[in-house]
Amino acid sequence: MKKFLQKNAPGYVFLAPWLVGFFFLAAGPILASLVLSFTKYDMISPPQFVGLDQYIFMFERDRRFYKALQVTFSFVFLSVPARLIVALAIAMILDKGIRAIGIYRALYYLPSILGSSIAVAILWRQVFAGEGVLNTILAQVGIDGPNWLANPSVSLYTLVTLAMWQFGAPMLIFLAGLRSIPQDLYEAAEIDAASKVRQFFAITLPLLAPVIFFNLVLQMIDAFKTFNSVFIISNGLGSPADSLLFYTLYLFNEAFKFFRMGYASALAWVLLLIIAAFTFIAFMTSRYWVHYENERD
Repeated sequence: MKKFLQKNAPGYVFLAPWLVGFFFLAAGPILASLVLSFTKYDMISPPQFVGLDQYIFMFERDRRFYKALQVTFSFVFLSVPARLIVALAIAMILDKGIRAIGIYRALYYLPSILGSSIAVAILWRQVFAGEGVLNTILAQVGIDGPNWLANPSVSLYTLVTLAMWQFGAPMLIFLAGLRSIPQDLYEAAEIDAASKVRQFFAITLPLLAPVIFFNLVLQMIDAFKTFNSVFIISNGLGSPADSLLFYTLYLFNEAFKFFRMGYASALAWVLLLIIAAFTFIAFMTSRYWVHYENERD
């Protein structure tokens, strides 16, 4: 026990602020939401215990619940790989030792700092509006662009594009991972006349697998929790035709628009279980493609 404490004490010291905040600020509301998920509660009248009725209604009769799942899953499966690919590509470009690399890093990271803000969501709405910046540019070359945000078949892709634009955080993590790969491996590959493509798939990707996995889990969780941008772009309605009805937006409206706090709590716990399930799957499958240095040693 003494050796365990000596070995792990620094880690627990750094974790202490988060642990204090979690147990004294977050744990209570989390448990309260679990209790409320079994009640009918409008934030005015006292909660009425209804057992599993909220969950039964959710899975058997709530069609918008399944629509919200469909939209959210589509966004996650499209945006997460796209963001990681863009982030890795930019990181590999910046890893070439270009001049003023610090400035480029800051510029590329800037969208991630601003990406979740209300101002950028409003800007994005103006860019993709019927008479927005994008259609104005397309008109200059004779293309009559659609109203991207009013067309259910393409509106989701505007949010995917915004997610791709927010590649700064995973890009910096990828850049750190690339810098940790020994350069002598690439030199040996060049001596063996291996092409750049061969080096990427034989050296870069395998050694970068732990970083890819780390970014994958973080970005997947972040995608499931997307709210600010879709709330602003869809005016809080998920329109057009519920094509932007993200799960978090549906949960928010149930809680603070229709005052069905008990049902919203049930929705929140289902979302927690969904994220936990996807994270568990990611960890279980990682054993087949993620390998760490100590395992190789």
